[in-house]
Amino acid sequence: MLDDATICKLPKTLLHDHLDGGLRPATIVELADAADFELPTRDPEELGDWFHRGARRGSLPLYLEGFWVTCGVMQTEAALRRVARERVEDLIADGVVYAELRFAPFLHTERGLSLDEVMDAVFDGLREGSDDGRRCVVRMLICGLRNLEPKSSLEMAALAVRFRERGVVGFDLAGDEAGHPPKKHLEAFQYLRRANFNITIHAGEGFGLSSIWQALQYCGAHRIGHGTRLYEDLEEGSPSEGTLADYVRDHRILLEMCLSSNVHTAAVESFAAHPFQKYFQAGFRCTLNTDNTLMSATTLSQEWQIARDHYGLGLADFERLAVDGVLGSFLPYAERRALIDERIRPAYQASPPT
Repeated sequence: MLDDATICKLPKTLLHDHLDGGLRPATIVELADAADFELPTRDPEELGDWFHRGARRGSLPLYLEGFWVTCGVMQTEAALRRVARERVEDLIADGVVYAELRFAPFLHTERGLSLDEVMDAVFDGLREGSDDGRRCVVRMLICGLRNLEPKSSLEMAALAVRFRERGVVGFDLAGDEAGHPPKKHLEAFQYLRRANFNITIHAGEGFGLSSIWQALQYCGAHRIGHGTRLYEDLEEGSPSEGTLADYVRDHRILLEMCLSSNVHTAAVESFAAHPFQKYFQAGFRCTLNTDNTLMSATTLSQEWQIARDHYGLGLADFERLAVDGVLGSFLPYAERRALIDERIRPAYQASPPT
């Protein structure tokens, strides 16, 4: 069994991480003071506990409530730069060598910023926090929200494509699944497919197989955010009796799995009940992710430690997770190969055996 310190040092890939769900509590307090924004408490430790308690209420809509605070303090260029910079610093400290961060830019225009100003500020922060990618390569995903009008998703899709040369590599549809099927946003996905752009969609977290099926077969998703309830297709009497799960596995459609947040939102009852191990052993391409480090009080190293403790993962398994994360990433092929061959494989070959 690898110890915690070793896991922290191992190269990791992170594909599902919300920028506005990963702020440092102390930063929130300082940003709120500057913006005269009211907080539940101004003690950083108590504030972190407040977010975590709120997220553990067994409901995705309740889990999402804390975002009114984080988005509320991310309304200036300085705030956005700082949050992005600190997120990269935290990723580097956690051993992450490649990350795709996601957020919805329109949520940060309440105090007059334009969408371009929001994007410029975030990219400035990413650049300030990195060292030209020598330790961590970071790319961005732009989110639409499924509970809003489809025209909003189309606007975010167009923004994502427009910023592709700056480092936006994909589009995501996020938010509460119940009552908000992805096919309502079909115009945005048709636009993205015509632009040869990458798509990932939150599906199978708060709703079942139909959400995953629509994301793939209506909307053309290349990856699935969560995919937790795909296991229902493997149960006797399921509508497609395994054909959807087989399609996901056979087409190497990556599942962006998030252990802690799935327990907190009651997508699963416990780590023991989580289907990750079943997928991993059955040859599905999947990664482990943080989702929201603030709300779930986690890091990617902690998610890997959970997998070690509950599913017995060792060094070879973690290497597979890291490599699969790169293979399923939205990086160009040559960059994927270089990252695997130059950063990931050598580090695991040099690591102590399990």
